[in-house]
Amino acid sequence: MTAYLIVEHSITDAEKFEEYRVKVGPMIAQYGGRYLTRGGSHRFPEGGHWKPERVVIIEFPSMEALNAWYGAPEYQPLIALRKSCTSDMDMMIVLEGA
Repeated sequence: MTAYLIVEHSITDAEKFEEYRVKVGPMIAQYGGRYLTRGGSHRFPEGGHWKPERVVIIEFPSMEALNAWYGAPEYQPLIALRKSCTSDMDMMIVLEGA
């Protein structure tokens, strides 16, 4: 069953985040993931209390593939890089497709 990763980023260091973005894309693809949305392209037609700066949705072929990517030894340094250039308020949501 397909799995989705929804990520909200509040970028605090654009240069470091660009380094993360460039490096993480091929790694996501290696685990069968693909970006479904572009960060910063969201809007709120009915308002709401959530005010994210950047939201991305990534599709993986399965929860196993998503977990393998997230737990991969080569991704661990990128987690540290991402956390060093984004807010502590960032969120990652993982869910299974229907």
